[in-house]
Amino acid sequence: MTSTPLKHDLRSVAAHFEIGGEFLEAAPYGTGHINDTYMVNYGKLEAATKYIFQRINHSIFKNPPALMDNVARVTSHVRRKLEERHADQIARRVLTLVPTREGGTWHVDAGGNHWRCYLFIERATTYDQITTAAQAREAAKAFGLFQKQLADLPPPRLHETVPGFHHSRQRFDALRAAVEEDPCNRAAAVKPDIEFCLRHEPMVDVLLALQARGVLPERVTHNDTKLNNVMLDDATGEGVCVIDLDTVMPGLSLYDFGDMCRTACSPTAEDERDLSRVEARMDIFEALVRGYLATAGGFLNPAEKDHLVFSARLITFEIGIRFLTDHLRGDRYFKIHRPGHNADRARVQFKMIESFERREAEMNRAVKEADA
Repeated sequence: MTSTPLKHDLRSVAAHFEIGGEFLEAAPYGTGHINDTYMVNYGKLEAATKYIFQRINHSIFKNPPALMDNVARVTSHVRRKLEERHADQIARRVLTLVPTREGGTWHVDAGGNHWRCYLFIERATTYDQITTAAQAREAAKAFGLFQKQLADLPPPRLHETVPGFHHSRQRFDALRAAVEEDPCNRAAAVKPDIEFCLRHEPMVDVLLALQARGVLPERVTHNDTKLNNVMLDDATGEGVCVIDLDTVMPGLSLYDFGDMCRTACSPTAEDERDLSRVEARMDIFEALVRGYLATAGGFLNPAEKDHLVFSARLITFEIGIRFLTDHLRGDRYFKIHRPGHNADRARVQFKMIESFERREAEMNRAVKEADA
């Protein structure tokens, strides 16, 4: 571990959790931008037990107790599923919440911060970017299995930790309002991007309408299906555990698949300025489809399968209009590192949509072949 100065007193926080042995050291961990995450070692240096501590970001997640209720219910349910099929290495296949000394799942410190603790998963790694089709396939298998394991989660309904997170109509209406208000006088400079969004407005109601008619069922979904939210086994490359469960809540299965495509299929960074380099990687899309349907195909209904390709365009559009909205409003939500950063991000998403549109027939064939 490094000697990076810590923002929080981890020794004091850790003392409130059911952990035996001696506190050895703590250091920031991972590349997440929402919660504060730390690796904490207990025991002896030659045989330390590792734990992950996280301070929940209250500005994003307004109701930490509800969030933690979701996490506890979801992890307990997945654990029971694994036990029922006598899975091996269960502690590596589902997150393990370490209880507080009072028997709860979170601790509130003197500053009002909500903390949780997980057992660290050994011999597995997360990666920020998909570089191979095998990684794409394993990540998609893991997210599909996660949905399958939670398909029969008993009532009550999970809390919505971020209400309206994937409500595409609300996202579009927020963009329209930002264009009309134009608080930073930026609309004129991004007129072609606004026009692109207006042309694609019919997309935003498609899945919502099918859900309202009962054609698409509500599922328990992860809602942040990036590669770095799946731990891959260091030896085999298998997707062993889905992590970062803060946005697990009611949603549509297609939200998760669409977000996988959005984050995995682009060959460039999210803020690439050379748009000629932005083109959907079909080998990655085909791997995502094969992996996802290998585990989720058995419980998805025909309408869900029929809209897998559409979901890639829709979720890419949704994040694109969120970037553009934030640009118009003065970059209030997404962090920027240069003027026009969020507009650049939006254009990458819109270029990906155009690529998905050109390759729609090819993508549909890949779905049919994977589902055969």
